[in-house]
Amino acid sequence: MKYRQLGSSDLRVSEIALGTMTFGEQNSPEDAVRQLDYAVARGVNFIDVAEMYPVPPRAETQGRTEDYVGRWLGKQSRDKLIVATKITGPGRGLEWIRGGPRITSKQIKMAIDSSLTRLKTDYIDLYQIHWPDRNVPTFGQSEYDPGKERDATPIVEQLGAFADLIQAGKIRHVGLSNETPWGVCQFTRAAETAGLPRVVSIQNAYNLINRVFEYGLAETCHREQLGLLAYSPLGFGTLTGKYIGGADAGRMTRFPGFGQRYDKPMVPEAVAAYVALAKQANLHPAALALAFVRSRWFVTSTIIGATTMAQLQQNLDSVEVEVNADLFGKIQANHTHYPNPAP
Repeated sequence: MKYRQLGSSDLRVSEIALGTMTFGEQNSPEDAVRQLDYAVARGVNFIDVAEMYPVPPRAETQGRTEDYVGRWLGKQSRDKLIVATKITGPGRGLEWIRGGPRITSKQIKMAIDSSLTRLKTDYIDLYQIHWPDRNVPTFGQSEYDPGKERDATPIVEQLGAFADLIQAGKIRHVGLSNETPWGVCQFTRAAETAGLPRVVSIQNAYNLINRVFEYGLAETCHREQLGLLAYSPLGFGTLTGKYIGGADAGRMTRFPGFGQRYDKPMVPEAVAAYVALAKQANLHPAALALAFVRSRWFVTSTIIGATTMAQLQQNLDSVEVEVNADLFGKIQANHTHYPNPAP
């Protein structure tokens, strides 16, 4: 396992991070402990959580993932691990979270205290805005619609609240998620102008069938010194090939409508092409997909998730796979033929 510096921070994170959004829905507390123990034994030092989890989000389960991770975390050497969690943004109907989640100064302080309690820790290494307080296209939406504008907390106010949390020792660094190039620039400019903490990372979707990060965010994040934490590297499991030829008992089958980003016309053809390429290279399709994401110069850590130990082992084994020039050329040929069918 390799370790990389996260943006302009002092954090060195494993090139694979363990995502936990199935803990509390598809995975039991015992499953969570087994996954966490195994991942750490394999060199993972970076655990990603969110106050909204598990998914799909429900009032009855909200916060359960942090609780499961906290039961384990409270028994670990805390300084050996890097823990990231996220504050929920508005606009998705999750009214059971703080009576309607916002990224205001008051709600930020409420959210962090609840997360710290559930996670049984005194501090969070990386505290992320799960999605912006303002109107932006998210989770499979591809067009910005100014007609959906809503009241939004000024970015300088958001950063001011995070600065207070850093001063209080509750968080170490601030990150973004599901953000745009404009948003990244606004956060970095506000930090410079007002003398507030700079954001150090961005957690956005990136995989073989969704490479839109490359268009504007790759340059923006390079120049502004943000590291990419790539989520959904397997495209909700589609890139394993398990949905080819009929329904699999996976998340997209179990929760109809949840993976709308990947339920698009050209996705099956594109996935079939990448599965075929993996077979030509004598690789499991998951290994090809994960190795590709890990190989990209702008990716700091690739966030994996699993519902079984076999899946977790397979995903972690992908660190042994390297994408050489020949394989990358074939991936690019597929990408030219199927450019971003799941943006």
